[in-house]
Amino acid sequence: MKHFFLINFLITLFLTSHAQVNLKETKENRFKTFTSVIKNNVVSIPGDFKTIGHTFTKDWKTTAAYAIGTLGLITTDKITTNFLHQHIEPHINYKLPNIAPINNKVPFLHDADGYIGLPILGLYATSILINNKKGQRIAANATKSLIYSYIISHLVLKSVFARNRPIRDGYDNPDSFTKNNWDFGNFHPIYPGVRTDGTSFPSLHATAFFAVAKVMQMEFNNYWIPYTFIAGVFFSQVEDHNHWISDLAIGGLIGTIIGKSIVINSRKQQKLKQNGVTNYKPGQFKKMILPQISHNKIGIHFIATF
Repeated sequence: MKHFFLINFLITLFLTSHAQVNLKETKENRFKTFTSVIKNNVVSIPGDFKTIGHTFTKDWKTTAAYAIGTLGLITTDKITTNFLHQHIEPHINYKLPNIAPINNKVPFLHDADGYIGLPILGLYATSILINNKKGQRIAANATKSLIYSYIISHLVLKSVFARNRPIRDGYDNPDSFTKNNWDFGNFHPIYPGVRTDGTSFPSLHATAFFAVAKVMQMEFNNYWIPYTFIAGVFFSQVEDHNHWISDLAIGGLIGTIIGKSIVINSRKQQKLKQNGVTNYKPGQFKKMILPQISHNKIGIHFIATF
C-alpha cells in the first residue's frame, strides 16, 4: 500500500506540474471545464478513427511499406524471437512492486500495468481538483489511447489474425503454443479477457504502452521520459508477454499511430472551438465508420448524418 501512495503521488505530481507549462487557456469554472473536456473528447472520436485510417491508407507506398515490413518481421520471427528468449530475457530480471491499492483484474490498473493506468487516473483527478484543463485533456487522451488499443488490438486484430504464441524452451507451454511462426488462423470467439490460444498478434501491451507514450511525448514535447518510463514498465514483465518479435513491433507501430492520431485530432478540435467552428453544421453531410463488435462476430458500422 505504501508503494502505491508514494510512487503514484510522485508520478502524478510530475505529470500535473508539467501539464501547467505554457498553459494559455482561459480559466472556466470547474464544472464547465470538466464537461467541456468530456464533450470535446466524445465529439472527436470519429475524427480519431479517421486519422488512424488515413495514416495507413494515405498513399500506396506507405501501405506497401507497412505490409512488406510486417511480412519481413514474421518471416524472421523464429530467429529474432529465439534470440530474445535465449540471450536477452535471461539478463532482464527485475519486478516492479504492485502499486494497486486493492487486488483487482481491471485492465491497466493491476500488477505492473498499474504504473500506466493509475498515474493517468491520478493526473485526471488532480487536474479536476485544481481546475487544470490541459491536465484533464492529456489524461482523457491517454485514456482514449488505452481504450482504442484494447478495441483495435485485442478485440479486433487478435480475433482476425488468430495467431498462436511461441513456445519457450524449458517451459510448460499449453497446446495453443507453437514453433511455427506462420501459425495464424486459429479462429476463436472474441475474448474480452486474457487467453493464450490464438491471441498473439499483435501484442496488446506493446500497442497500449506505445500509444500512451506517444500521447505523453506529444503533449509534453519530451521523448526521453515517456519512452524510458514505458520501457521500464514493459520489461519488468517481459517473460509474461509470450509474443513473437513481430507481435511486439507491430503492436508498437499501431500504438504509436493511435496515440499520434488522438493528439492531432484533439488539437484540431481545440482549434475549431477557439475559432468558433463546430464539426457539425446544418446541411453538411457527415459519415462515420466505426468497428462493430459482438460476442461472435466483427463488422463495420457505417453512420451518415445530414
